Amino acid sequence: MKLANSIKISLFIKPEEDYESLTKAFFKLLPFNLEEEKLQVKTSKATSFSQRQITIHELDLNKDKHTNLFLRFLRDQLDDQQRKMLMMQEDRLDPNLDFFIRLDKESLLHDQYQITDCGECYHIRISIAAFPRKREAALEVVRKIFG
Repeated sequence: MKLANSIKISLFIKPEEDYESLTKAFFKLLPFNLEEEKLQVKTSKATSFSQRQITIHELDLNKDKHTNLFLRFLRDQLDDQQRKMLMMQEDRLDPNLDFFIRLDKESLLHDQYQITDCGECYHIRISIAAFPRKREAALEVVRKIFG
């Protein structure tokens, strides 16, 4: 069953942060080998408001095989309380039916998957595959993913 049209995972690394550790944790989010799956992380640089160089890692998952595997993996890493919270927080779903999750940077460095609302995080945008393309149908898919 198609659960997501696409998933975008991104990470912003500030100059004072541990680039190597955060990048390793980014790859731990993925339950498959990027080379074997012919996927590539796009890395770019941006300048912050305070003129600091920020490194940005982004990965787009578009194939059902990748999106479903990632969603199952993510679901299995979250505890029951976090999964219930995601199902209850309907404001995570925007009008375009994109569902947003943030995972705490520091926790992920210690192999703990912790949902956060702060900016120090790994960003996950899930474009929900809902039919009909309506909010209630999308929320039902979210419940299937995390239920």
